[in-house]
Amino acid sequence: MATDPHAGQGRSRADIARGPGALRRFMLLRMASLSYPGTEAEQLLLAPQDLRTADPSFATEIYNGHFGLAGSLVELNSQSPFEIAPPSEGWARELYGFAWLRHLRAAGSELSREQAKALLGDFLRLHKTVRGLAWQPEVVGRRVISWLSNSVVVLDAGNPKSYETFLHSLTAHLRYLSASYRDAPDGAPRLVALMALVYAGLCIAEQQAVVDRYLKPFCKELDRQIMPDGGHISRNPAALVDLLLDLLPLRQCFMARDRVPPKQLSDAIDRAMPMVRFFRLGDGTMVRFNGDGATATDALATVLAYDDTGGAPLRAAPNSGYARMERGSTLIVADVAAAPAGALSMKAHAGCLSFEMSSGEHAVIVNCGAPTPDHDDWRMFARSTPAHSTLTFEETSSAIFAGANGSEPSLNAELAGPPNVQASLNEEADQGLTLRASHEGYAARFGVSHARRIRLTPDGLLIQGEDTLAAPKGLKGEAQTSGGGYAVHFHLHPDVIAQMAEDERSVTLILPNRESWTVTANTPTIALEESVFLADERGPRGSQQIVLQGGLEQEREMQIVWTIERAAAPGEASLPEPAATPEQA
Repeated sequence: MATDPHAGQGRSRADIARGPGALRRFMLLRMASLSYPGTEAEQLLLAPQDLRTADPSFATEIYNGHFGLAGSLVELNSQSPFEIAPPSEGWARELYGFAWLRHLRAAGSELSREQAKALLGDFLRLHKTVRGLAWQPEVVGRRVISWLSNSVVVLDAGNPKSYETFLHSLTAHLRYLSASYRDAPDGAPRLVALMALVYAGLCIAEQQAVVDRYLKPFCKELDRQIMPDGGHISRNPAALVDLLLDLLPLRQCFMARDRVPPKQLSDAIDRAMPMVRFFRLGDGTMVRFNGDGATATDALATVLAYDDTGGAPLRAAPNSGYARMERGSTLIVADVAAAPAGALSMKAHAGCLSFEMSSGEHAVIVNCGAPTPDHDDWRMFARSTPAHSTLTFEETSSAIFAGANGSEPSLNAELAGPPNVQASLNEEADQGLTLRASHEGYAARFGVSHARRIRLTPDGLLIQGEDTLAAPKGLKGEAQTSGGGYAVHFHLHPDVIAQMAEDERSVTLILPNRESWTVTANTPTIALEESVFLADERGPRGSQQIVLQGGLEQEREMQIVWTIERAAAPGEASLPEPAATPEQA
């Protein structure tokens, strides 16, 4: 008897869609031929503006036999990159997405134009069969947008045959997307797939039917993904910047075709812009929550150049699950929500109740952040609670990774919880701000709940914190025998110098501008330990963390009280003496 090859494997519809099954491919292509409302593309009218920063030296690198994407450099050895086994999935996604065409366009030379045409020809020759990662809907969507935006570098007006071949392939891509966009993973990938169809309807002549068909589902999806407070449903701050780099040119395309941009598009942009500013620390970087890593400062600056909404950022973002506290030159952004649901959590982090802090133009307390694609070996640690500036109990995560029971979860494991997250942010009579938040991520396993209170004084010079552990029915599980150990982590930015006091009851933090802050706590142990800052495009950087440690033991409730207070204004702190060398000793 025939069996379903996917049975019992927990594979979703999207997983099956992306698989190599011949029947699935046949059905998608059959649906594409019936569902696509457009006609064969015959003429391009528009090339959307590509807002992503371009590097003209990319053409020279190809000439010299190198092809670097997603942090991996491949030696071509006279081969096409489409003939080489990809060194990583991230490299392959970028290769098949063709966003690198912008670098060749920026080079503006005859060599770069010939390179672009040759590489496009290689792809069309080697990937005629609809299968594998190159034909995942979100990758196809990115490829379509890249082709449209950089068509000037791949089209040869003097060669009608190549022009016709390009437009024929573009039409085939659109037919495929029309049948497969629903199979793209939830979140930004699905929105990109839909967006590509709308882009094409505007940029190709005589494709009004395409715009008419896909504008409504695109707007509906956009409304769903950009929440009322402007955050993205993935809860990843970086997702907003990436999407705005596509949404802003799309709005321009409507205007270039003498069409009023749909209200949902303009409204989504207007909601998202203030939220981008909400997520910026004083040093100009984005906070490192839920998959956000190294800030692409050029992309961020480009997006903010289009920000004409004005006004101060929100203080509370209840839909997105974040709180922002700002007084004086001190800024705190905290994560006060559970992980997003289902597939949206595949890059999310277990950082509930963690926070990041900056003083003036310097980041002070951070989360470790997401690593770059070429350092995936750090990703599971980066997603865990101990990689965040919050309390951990028994050194476990407050949320549960799928597949974690008795086995190592995959890098893209879905994340659930923590349950029953509550949060409120209030302004006090003296203009100070107090954040109160709690979760029950440790209740089922250990019988413990965690509540955090953070108060920022009106002048911004003192942060008063309190972490409360409550076990009203006593500890359970492993905590009964271990004593219920807790650790409150404060990960420090690599540019911060930390000094333990002689009595080991406080730590002084010295910023690059010689401003200093002092951290104190009532815990049995205050330790200064090694940490790692993963959110750097150059790779992991060594850093330090302050760890407040103790045990709940037989207590039913415990308050861990800590303060972070400015001790010296900029320029006043004394830098530590350099350690003596063996010769000096």
